[in-house]
Amino acid sequence: MRKFFESWPMAAVLWVWLTAGIIVEFNRFYPDLLFHPMGL
Repeated sequence: MRKFFESWPMAAVLWVWLTAGIIVEFNRFYPDLLFHPMGL
C-alpha cells in the first residue's frame, strides 16, 4: 500500500487536488482577485 501512495500518478492527483482546493478556498474569500488579477 505504501508503494501505491509513492507512485507518480498518485502524487499528480494529490497535487492537482491540493491546487484546486487552494484556488477554490482563495476564490471563496477573495472572489474578485481571481477574475481581475491586474485590478481592471
